Amino acid sequence: MPSTSDFRNGLKIEMDGAPYIMIEFQHVKPGKGGAFVRTKLKNLKTGRVVEKTFRSGESVASPDINQKEMQYLYRDGEMYVFMDTSDYEQTSLPKENIGEGVKWLKEESICDIMFHNGEAIAVELPTFVELSIAKTDPGVKGDTAAGGSKPAELETGASVNVPLFLNEGDVLKIDTRSGEYIERVKTA
Repeated sequence: MPSTSDFRNGLKIEMDGAPYIMIEFQHVKPGKGGAFVRTKLKNLKTGRVVEKTFRSGESVASPDINQKEMQYLYRDGEMYVFMDTSDYEQTSLPKENIGEGVKWLKEESICDIMFHNGEAIAVELPTFVELSIAKTDPGVKGDTAAGGSKPAELETGASVNVPLFLNEGDVLKIDTRSGEYIERVKTA
């Protein structure tokens, strides 16, 4: 069981029977009274963020969370269907559990699905994805020296800013954490 001295961003804990992930924490030592830790926790099932204060040295429970590598298959209304590549078992997750990550999901991509007590609760996307440009304005010759950027719509519907020299059909490497263009992988 982790205590307050083990707190770090990304730590998964269990409170009131629900799994939470620590978004941020701050150790506070007031002039009067005992030290405490102020935290921001995100509920992995609902996505709600709560603030909670723990006394210094207090222990918290670790949740029963397992991760499975699964392949994204397709979208069925508001549900996203994933398949375990070892036993072909399928699991569906609602859009709320995936959050902003839905704009980086491409069919056949491999993701880590988090399970809490046997129930799928969240998706952990790969750090980088390769997506092609579906729509963008053409770059004008000579514009590349300025180092400017233009908006581009990717095959998943996500929009990112890209350098002026990129064209429709180019395959890009995108950072899923920040949503930024990293590099061109392949030209159209």
